Amino acid sequence: MTKPAPSLGQLKARAQKLKALIHLGHDGITDALTAALDQALADHGLVKVRFTDHKSERKALAAALTARTRARLVLQVGHTVTLYRTPLDPPAAG
Repeated sequence: MTKPAPSLGQLKARAQKLKALIHLGHDGITDALTAALDQALADHGLVKVRFTDHKSERKALAAALTARTRARLVLQVGHTVTLYRTPLDPPAAG
């Protein structure tokens, strides 16, 4: 029997205590960054990403990250986004 997915409110509460595991810099979204984020989501489920560059494009970049990793956008505050993917989801191919 699988555990029900946490609610958005529960995820936001957990996200408040997290530190950014991934930092998106001047190179933007690279294959290496996507692979690191995929692995972090597989390991932790809930991951914060900090935009250290491309700050004016953060909404578009957040959408691209969710699409590439099949994650759910939980929260976007300032230059930080929090993404969630259930541990049962396989990592994105490619």
